Amino acid sequence: MKKILVVGGAGYIGSVVVNQLVELGYKVTVIDNLSTGFKSFINKKAKFFKIDINNLKKLKNFFSTNNYDAVFHFAALINIKESAKNPSKYYRVNVDGTDNLLNCASKKKIKYFIFSSTCAVYGVLANKKVDELNPTIPISNYAKTKLLSEVLIKNYAKKFSMKYAILRYFNVIGVDSNLQSGEVHEGHLLKNITHNINKNKYSINLFGKNHPTKDGTAIRDYIDVNDLSSIHIMSLRKLANSKSFILNCGYNFGYSVLDIIKITENLIKKKIKINILPRIKGDISEIYSNNSKLKSFFPHWKRKFSIKDSILNALEWEKSLKLKKITEKSIYK
Repeated sequence: MKKILVVGGAGYIGSVVVNQLVELGYKVTVIDNLSTGFKSFINKKAKFFKIDINNLKKLKNFFSTNNYDAVFHFAALINIKESAKNPSKYYRVNVDGTDNLLNCASKKKIKYFIFSSTCAVYGVLANKKVDELNPTIPISNYAKTKLLSEVLIKNYAKKFSMKYAILRYFNVIGVDSNLQSGEVHEGHLLKNITHNINKNKYSINLFGKNHPTKDGTAIRDYIDVNDLSSIHIMSLRKLANSKSFILNCGYNFGYSVLDIIKITENLIKKKIKINILPRIKGDISEIYSNNSKLKSFFPHWKRKFSIKDSILNALEWEKSLKLKKITEKSIYK
């Protein structure tokens, strides 16, 4: 199991996984349409082809001349607000794109398919600590397209004897441990904070302080992208000797928005002004991962990056973006 195709490997999480795969000696090929990713993020030892997964003809031509043992699928649109405004676009890219990819992979009899999903598929549950057996009742169109993609993967796997690992991420933070790649697009809490700090703007918008939580702000399970990447590699290896599986990817611990702000303040030794804005409709107040299944699957896996490590690395990443001359090429505008 040495030849790996990483779809969306020029993006935030995909590029970190590519780096780890290359370091471990895998032969990696990346396809990406570069709509939100960056060619400079792609490991120099990986092959790269600029392909849009919604271009089925081009995708089929690519697969016809290439063979892989496994596919990692990261390519997707992820902006919740935009998905509300343009649901058809999200269905086309996230669901139809996944269908095209599965179509091609199944015809080439690729054995393993690792999919980037989200804890958002659970929706709002009475139980704040969710496990893989909890019902999936997604609220946003983005989360609905991810769940539909999961259904497609299961159907293809059953029909074509393909094994899958569906990894449901909680809130991903941090950057590649060597500062080779990281988050460029604003929108997530820590990215917004570190971006503002790098511009000497010590303030942040807080959406809602009326959540039924310890301090009135939303609570999330934040997982470092490097720790998350290692779960992908272990999942690939596990599929060789196990059935397909769905796995929550989190630390089993939640931080509130105010917790993240306060930790950052302590690290930079400066006060961050908080601008309280109305709560976002449908925003989940509290959710974090019951990762007992993760621990049972991978008993030797341990968290290597603390919340402070993730924040410090994110701050360094913001400084490096200026040197790399990388700016946001947002598709959300």
